[in-house]
Amino acid sequence: MSLPSHASVVIIGGGIAGCSIAYHLAKIGVRDVVLLERKQLTCGTTWHAAGLVGQLRATRNLTELAKYTADLYRSLEAETGQATGFRQNGSISVAKTPARLEELLRGASMGRTFGLEVDALTTAKIKERWPLLEVGDLVGGIFLPKDGQINPVDTTQAFARGAKQRGARVFENTRVLGIRVEKGRAAGVDTEAGYIAADTVVLCAGMWSHALGRAAGVSIPLHAAEHFYIVTEPIAGLPGDLPVLRVYDECAYYKEDAGKLLMGCFEPVAKPWGMHGIPESFCFDTLPEDYDHFEPILVAATQRVPALADAGIQLFFNGPESFTPDDRYYIGEAPEVRDLFVATGFNSVGIAASGGAGKVVAQWIVDRRPPMDLADVDIRRAMPFQSNRRYLRDRTVETLGLLYAMHWPYYQYQTARGARRSVLHDRLLTAGACMGETAGWERPNWFAEPGTTPKYEYSYGRQNWFDACARECLAVRDAVALFDQSSFAKYLVQGPDACGVLSLLSTADVAVAPGRVVYTQWLNDRGGIEADLTITRLDETRFLVVTSAICQTRDLHWLTRYLDDHPELRCTATDVTAGIVMLGVMGPRSRDLLQSLSGADLSNAAHPFGGSREIEIGYARVRASRITYVGELGWELYCPAEHTLDVYERLLEAGAGHGMRLAGYHAMAACRVEKGYRHWSHDIGDEDTPLDAGLGFTVAWDKPGGFVGREALLAQRARGTPARRLVQVMLEDHSASAPLLYHEEPIARDGVIVGSTRSGAWGHRIGRSIGMGYVSCDAGVTREWLAAGRWQVEVAGERHAARVQLEPWYDPKNERIRS
Repeated sequence: MSLPSHASVVIIGGGIAGCSIAYHLAKIGVRDVVLLERKQLTCGTTWHAAGLVGQLRATRNLTELAKYTADLYRSLEAETGQATGFRQNGSISVAKTPARLEELLRGASMGRTFGLEVDALTTAKIKERWPLLEVGDLVGGIFLPKDGQINPVDTTQAFARGAKQRGARVFENTRVLGIRVEKGRAAGVDTEAGYIAADTVVLCAGMWSHALGRAAGVSIPLHAAEHFYIVTEPIAGLPGDLPVLRVYDECAYYKEDAGKLLMGCFEPVAKPWGMHGIPESFCFDTLPEDYDHFEPILVAATQRVPALADAGIQLFFNGPESFTPDDRYYIGEAPEVRDLFVATGFNSVGIAASGGAGKVVAQWIVDRRPPMDLADVDIRRAMPFQSNRRYLRDRTVETLGLLYAMHWPYYQYQTARGARRSVLHDRLLTAGACMGETAGWERPNWFAEPGTTPKYEYSYGRQNWFDACARECLAVRDAVALFDQSSFAKYLVQGPDACGVLSLLSTADVAVAPGRVVYTQWLNDRGGIEADLTITRLDETRFLVVTSAICQTRDLHWLTRYLDDHPELRCTATDVTAGIVMLGVMGPRSRDLLQSLSGADLSNAAHPFGGSREIEIGYARVRASRITYVGELGWELYCPAEHTLDVYERLLEAGAGHGMRLAGYHAMAACRVEKGYRHWSHDIGDEDTPLDAGLGFTVAWDKPGGFVGREALLAQRARGTPARRLVQVMLEDHSASAPLLYHEEPIARDGVIVGSTRSGAWGHRIGRSIGMGYVSCDAGVTREWLAAGRWQVEVAGERHAARVQLEPWYDPKNERIRS
């Protein structure tokens, strides 16, 4: 079979992800699919995967994808005629500490919101299901009966066979030399067997994806690491129906394998591999043994499963797998090159994720839009700098082990830090800042008191920064606080057609007078929220667009993709994030502070809410925009980077007389949840409409020219009260022992789960544990329906009485922000 000259879709990589995408494309009717594998199917990393099929993941959508994969594996063998080795013996995860048990139980509660079968287990029940296990020091665990295990090579072959049965073609021993890019789109693939043109190219090359992507101008941040496991000699009497076992606290997993035990690990300090390239001959290769590195895990394993101590080791295995900086895989269309999709960087969960990932990528390719909210794994979350090889090598030392480490709330990465720093970084450290990291930015999360150490002590309850955050929130409420918001992404959009472009993309009317700030969303054609941001009109032809740090790549791509589709428009968009520092000055004394420094009249009459103008502070001209993300009187100051230190020093000096305190992002998050301010990727996403999210006030229904998504919103409005709404949640318990809400806690009405939280915090200004989440009612989520219910929130398997309403808990009439 010779390589064709053209295909609708060309897939690079014959691992389980690439074969799953080929299978799902063919299944939905795309017959002209070509898959290229450099050597043999599975020869990179798939062949040596442990084959674990687990469903419970960190988020709802990732769990949904893994759940689909497990369901698919039950029928794949019968459908294709190719054995897969799928066994649905379930899985057990055990805990040695109360904190680990809470993590497991919180995950179990999340799973129950969408029908995942999860049972809590006592140590006695664990022993019944896994009789070889030493359970004396365990405190409990969970059991997922529909988890299982599979043969990765056979399953990949089943996907390939299913694809070929429907017309797809698979070419092994066909090395890809590069992806050809023409006029900003992937036009085809150069191989050793010749060139093949394509309408769509899909990069599923595992640890080769970084280099292939970089050569095509695409950032795919991933790095390979060594991964270890052993397989014992046969163990007499070993039950054949043992569930997969995970002992996270010992970094180990176990599975029965033809009368033997396979035990693998995700050690805390990993060994990156392949930084300087992967040998061209690599095919079913293994890496050198490193018994010293593996020994601590093995010693603990022989105590946990004493039968291991007497069993011989038949195989000591070491092979590479690729990991991403945040331990989540990449799928979707690359923002840099149109028609180039990726599905790669699976962080050792490729077997469990491949079915779901293959399905959604195939649908995405056909529809040219994601079929569900996939922000967790969308390639557009990656920042360009993250493809730096040194950064990836340093981060991979940590990320492999994080798969089994405690998944603490607010956990901050320890490696590859300092990549992006604000002008004020060193000053803030001197002031006691405890830095966190978002999108590579070092950001002050909280400020320690003099004489104390700005370092996290993690827990699921009140962490050691709780009181520091309280002081900062109260400063926001009672005096004034200063936030360094340099990490917020900023784009300068300009040109004669800039207003028309932004008006068409935005729900709100941006054709305002210069000097006005507009809060708005950008929607897809289904009415889902693609971006949540502010737009400031600087003059007739220039606008400043401001969005969150994590959306820097994604939102700019949404804007520039529209401009690329309309080259006749006289409009450009430039990322100016690095050159403009944003400082938040928030609190009831912010007006007095800024007036004393600038001499400007900042009264309601001269500078109302939503107004923006230039003022002078020190030697700088600063744009002062009266808007807030914390629910108080305040201004965002936009300052050229070179003037920032001067402005900061003057704010600090004058602020002392107004009770000013430096504040961090934990305080900002707590305040915004109290005020009900939404956060994209937490409370709103591309499956949530403004009407679902209570953001209908941003919609200018009848503005000239309309906006993208208007027809979908009009249809939703015509149907009446939404059946799904974002609500504000407050636990009745306001004691020091009240549980804290984080995300995906089930919300129950009259004992029945009707939704789940999206975000949570302790509201220091009101002294309550609060959150936001969506609830559903077929007849419509009305105030009356909310008021008539008995509400509870489930946290780690226990239900707590709660109140639910549509309005924010803090300043629902917006009196403070307009004071």
